[in-house]
Amino acid sequence: MGKGSGHNGAPGSGLRIDKWLWAARFYKTRGLASEAVGGGKVHVNGERCKPARRVHTGDRLTIHRGPQVWELDVVHLSDQRRPAREAQALYTETEESQARRAAESERRRAERAVADSAPSRRPDKRERRKIRRFIRQDGSDRSESE
Repeated sequence: MGKGSGHNGAPGSGLRIDKWLWAARFYKTRGLASEAVGGGKVHVNGERCKPARRVHTGDRLTIHRGPQVWELDVVHLSDQRRPAREAQALYTETEESQARRAAESERRRAERAVADSAPSRRPDKRERRKIRRFIRQDGSDRSESE
């Protein structure tokens, strides 16, 4: 297979998984893809694999990227990194995986909304006095009980 051929030549010979992950735009570089595969973040047909493992059409991949878990089937092989639209044609994501990722995204969005509910301004002098009084009162109760 020559450089820049686009698709793997011989049927059944497969393509290195790190190269396919890079071409499918799951990782920015082949090095990152290779590191992820070696670190156990990518499974082929439910089994952990090495970066040189050959991936074939019909294989089921499980990819852990941060909080996201992708479960997908390999549809096409390509050793070239193409635009995102073309890269998405290399695989089909399972419906369960899409639903799980959407639910996880919604959960993170809700957590972020709660975390961002910080006060819009600093307390003024009167509010600071109330806070100090409250803390002092709370601290004095603890010392008496101990």
